[in-house]
Amino acid sequence: MKFRFDSWAVGLVLLAAVNVHAQSVGEVEFSRGVGFAQSAGQAPRTLGKGLPLKEGDRLTTSDGSSAIIRMQDGTRMTVRPNSDLVVQQFQFKEGAPDNSMVMQLLRGGFRAITGLISKGAPNAAKVQTATATIGIRGTDFDARLCTKDCKAESAKVTDPARPNAILASAKLVEVQGTITAKDANGNRRAMVSGGSVYPGDTVETTAGARTVLVFRDDSRLTLGSNAQFRVDNFVFDEKNPTEGRFLVTLLRGSLRALTGLIGKANNRNVGFSTATATIGIRGTGLDLDCSAGASCAFFTWLGTIEVTPTGQSALQVLQAGQGLFVGPTGIRALTAPTLDNLPRPDQVPVNLQQLFGVGQPNVEEEGLFVFVRDGHIEVVSSKETLHLGRGEAGFASLDGSTGRPGNLPLFIQNDRLPLPNNPNPGLSSLLGDINATSGQQCR
Repeated sequence: MKFRFDSWAVGLVLLAAVNVHAQSVGEVEFSRGVGFAQSAGQAPRTLGKGLPLKEGDRLTTSDGSSAIIRMQDGTRMTVRPNSDLVVQQFQFKEGAPDNSMVMQLLRGGFRAITGLISKGAPNAAKVQTATATIGIRGTDFDARLCTKDCKAESAKVTDPARPNAILASAKLVEVQGTITAKDANGNRRAMVSGGSVYPGDTVETTAGARTVLVFRDDSRLTLGSNAQFRVDNFVFDEKNPTEGRFLVTLLRGSLRALTGLIGKANNRNVGFSTATATIGIRGTGLDLDCSAGASCAFFTWLGTIEVTPTGQSALQVLQAGQGLFVGPTGIRALTAPTLDNLPRPDQVPVNLQQLFGVGQPNVEEEGLFVFVRDGHIEVVSSKETLHLGRGEAGFASLDGSTGRPGNLPLFIQNDRLPLPNNPNPGLSSLLGDINATSGQQCR
């Protein structure tokens, strides 16, 4: 009888151990100072290397403390000093369609490099705060809830502030279906509304998909289904638009385009290319339809275009309402557009300020601040949505308004908290404490 009781007790212990293991969603990789992880109704556990984390855990760090955590999907986060972060929901199985991660930031902030969950689906990972919700699109970013501490940190920085530059050539709106972008190195990423397109990117749409690309100079184009479109060169400074460049290629499929400020300032710096012809513009709206293999149709509905078929030096000038078909069987005139099924880009509502606008040079108010090192972040407040791409900083104020400061806030620019992939976070933390610059650090 005693043997049976002991076996039953051992079985319970083993079952409990299995359940604890099953509940683990990640672990602590590094900790410094005093911090705790606590599940509801249980005693706090001291943050330390190797500590398992569970769904529902509330991570708390004190003044001068920090911790680096690694989730099962590969997400890494450096939790800042004086922070409260709750692992509200975490579900992950590699390849599963219902993976999800929801974090709740109550105080302080973190630096994050996200993993497979955010890369698998655009709405699978988010961070909730009292000010706004952060939608994560597979990215490398910082988030911080600022009170008076951020302004105080910035006041100690003597370096000049850098401009909050918009690096993206264009951003997507009116996304329908599956859209991807591939950079010049062949790295592919999923695209959703607000996603950024950079020079060298090739945007691809699947069957039944379409989207509108809005460029920083207010050029716009509607990309049809089964299309491949590449941004070869885009340069734009709103203070000097005559020096801008807008050179793109339609590799496959169809598009409708409306040229912007670069074309208005210097139309010779705008060019569209296809396999059958190159197109120059004179401030215009035009259609390019290369859906039929080696043939392309060109049509202008505003202004004038110049079509030069491949292998020829003579160009043909098309006025509004005129078109041209260029293919293996020859060249012939068109009297009607072939892309009326696609909306004209000038008929799509666009808020350029939301997509690309920056505000006052220095913004140090209370609220949520986000800085994106790479990828795409969506900040959704009670009033509006702000999309941030690579190199952009943005904020959501306590009243729900959002925007981008004209300069990078100095507390972001001078952040010395180690990134979560830092190979030696202890040394980096020490150097940050003594205010050592990068030039003073050991290499």
